This record gives sequence, C-alpha cells and structure tokens, in this order.
Amino acid sequence: MKLIFATANRHKVEEVQGLLGSGFELLTPADFGYTVDIPETGDTLEDNALEKARFVAEKFNLPCFSDDTGLEVDALDGAPGAFSARYAGDARDPQANLRLVLQRLEGQTQRSARFRCVVALVMAGCERLFEGRVEGVILHAPQGVKGFGYDPVFRPEGYDCSFAELSMAQKNELSHRGKAIRQLVDFLQRQ
Repeated sequence: MKLIFATANRHKVEEVQGLLGSGFELLTPADFGYTVDIPETGDTLEDNALEKARFVAEKFNLPCFSDDTGLEVDALDGAPGAFSARYAGDARDPQANLRLVLQRLEGQTQRSARFRCVVALVMAGCERLFEGRVEGVILHAPQGVKGFGYDPVFRPEGYDCSFAELSMAQKNELSHRGKAIRQLVDFLQRQ
C-alpha cells in the first residue's frame, strides 16, 4: 500500500519506516517534488496533524498520514506542546528550543513531562486520529547524541538514560510516536 507521510523530517521518516514494515511503501511530499512547508496553523496537536494530512492527501490524491508531536512540561503549564518545533521562534531551531526549555526550568525541582504524538490518517473520505504518549522527566543537561529535538533532555519513566541514548529500536518500542504509529498500522491492516 502506498502511503504519504506528510513530513520533511528525515529523522521521523526513518523512525516510521521501521515501524510500518514491508507491506507499505512510504512516500513523502519531497518524492513528488514538493518542498514547501506544509501548513500547520493549529493550536493543538490534533488540529495540526489533521491539517497537514488533509492538505497533502488532497494535493496528491493518495492516502496520507501526518503526525504532530509535542513535549508537554508540567512546570511550564504544558508548554511547549503544539509549539514544540517553534518554541524558540519561527526558525525552528532544535538546539534553541532545547536551551529555552532548560532555561525556563532553571531552579525547578518539578520536572515531570511527557511526549505526546497524534497521528492523523486521511484516506478515502475517512479521517482517524491515533495517540501515543510517554511519561518522563526533563534532565538538567543534554545526554546522548542519538535521536533529535528534545530527545537529549527527556528521560522516559523507568529508564536511567535519555531518549538520545537509546537505540532506534529501543526508542521505537516505547516512544510516543511508536505507540501512535503501531495503532495506525493495526488500523490499516484491518482494512
């Protein structure tokens, strides 16, 4: 089955390809020569995921899914949330975003957080949402070099290392995106 993943993030594509398995041909808008930013104007993960999936599905007339993922930090009232990719500004600089979270948490002892991922699927007039989450804490300094985004400062519950210290297979097994994508795959296999 051909599926378009509405993203330009190569890290996400690598993660998701491993989860989908061989029954799916994963394409991205770039495979069709589309390299412009996909609209993402919502205030929630659900809104953003649906907006991106609808836009790409309509543009290329193929089943499409998209995800929106946010880091929700309790001490920051759930921020950065849906604005995780642009928390430090429209430049979408992952390092600046990470530094800003750490700066705003300076002196905080309450560092609980979660990664939450919402995957939206748009195909043949059907729209479905799938959600995955993983609880954890924000570390005081980055640890590890794997992963991307906030991975170096997020330690998942039950682990003594950051997401950036886990292998891709380990991260996919417990991650928010992995949980949401497995729900998507299960749904698609039942169709």
